[in-house]
Amino acid sequence: MRITRGTIPALLAAGTLTAGLAACGGGNAPPSTTSTPGTTETAKLSGTVTVFAAASLKATFTKIAAGFEAANPGTKVTLNFAGSSDLVTQITQGAPADVFASADTKNMSKLSDAKLIDGAAANFATNVLEIAVPPSNPANITSFADLAKPDIRVVVCAPQVPCGSATETIEKATGTSLAPVSEESSVTDVLGKVTSQEADAGLVYVTDVKTAGDKVKGIPFTESDKAVNTYPIATVGESKNKQLAQAFIDAVIGAEGKKVLTDAGFGTP
Repeated sequence: MRITRGTIPALLAAGTLTAGLAACGGGNAPPSTTSTPGTTETAKLSGTVTVFAAASLKATFTKIAAGFEAANPGTKVTLNFAGSSDLVTQITQGAPADVFASADTKNMSKLSDAKLIDGAAANFATNVLEIAVPPSNPANITSFADLAKPDIRVVVCAPQVPCGSATETIEKATGTSLAPVSEESSVTDVLGKVTSQEADAGLVYVTDVKTAGDKVKGIPFTESDKAVNTYPIATVGESKNKQLAQAFIDAVIGAEGKKVLTDAGFGTP
């Protein structure tokens, strides 16, 4: 080809384009499938993850689990709800769990001290107590002090359960002594006593009152800030699917999980 003054710029431009394509790997070259540490490429999640969670997390974790399964076809989340102390006992005795979410740090520490969880637990929510009464509030309860009246049938959680421990903390902080007609092993059992009107009042979490809807009436009390429960979550050391366990934990502490928890009335740690 005869090179003229007018063709030189064109050749230079073509050369530049060719060099640019070569640097990018070529316009028709297939993308690299090699992954290196630190890339966002991850293996597809599959299998079952068994989650042991505090009873007060039933509504929120059920919703988070449904979203997790939808986002990860081929996975299944099995949920087991009970009082945190009961769950600790189950895990300590060898119950097959992949994830544990407690309603307080005290019960998580029991597993941590026994070296039954992996690494450090992540705090993901907070909660406080509220008085739950039947919708008509027949005992006319308006304050925490009212629960100490001798004619009031009040139900609380047992002391070893987080909601029971919080109740004791508030009693000590306020100098109020309650004489409950029963102490339950989970906050949902306390709520059940109120909804069935076997009790005039029960001490549950604000989230439980919100979830119950018109089945109960909530009576907030200022002393509740004396006992704020922090909720931690961790992978159980004996988990058979730790990758899936961590993925579920990430879903709980991630943006969507936080929204579910916040909408339900939980606070942030």
